[in-house]
Amino acid sequence: QVELVDSGGGSVQDGGSLRLSCVVSGHTTCRYDMAWYRQAPGKEREFVSVFGSDGSLSYADAVKGRFTSSRDNAKATLYLQMNNLKPEDTAMYYCKMREIYDTVFCVRPKIWWGQGTQVTVSS
Repeated sequence: QVELVDSGGGSVQDGGSLRLSCVVSGHTTCRYDMAWYRQAPGKEREFVSVFGSDGSLSYADAVKGRFTSSRDNAKATLYLQMNNLKPEDTAMYYCKMREIYDTVFCVRPKIWWGQGTQVTVSS
C-alpha cells in the first residue's frame, strides 16, 4: 500500500553536505509520522530525526544543529539536509513511516521502511 524510496547518499569529506530524499507513494488513511534512522556496521540502528503526525520536529542530540528535516507534501517527499558532516555520521540512512492506530481510520497500523541510502564521510 505504501512504498518509500530513499536516495541522495554518497561520499563526502569531513564538513561536507548531502541532502537525502524519501519519496512516498501509495495510499494510507492513517495519521503517521516520518523519520530518519541510520545504522553503521556492527551497531544498532539509531534514531536521527522525526516529523510527528502533529507537525512536530525532533532530532537526535548527535545531529542537532547540523541536520534539518523537512517535508514537501505536494511532492510527497521527506528530506534530510545534512550539513557539516562528520566521519561518525557514516552509516546507511533509512526513511521510516509509522502509521498511528485509530479505531476507525487505522485499525492495522504498519511501519514502512525505505531501502536505505549509504552516506560515507571521510576525514
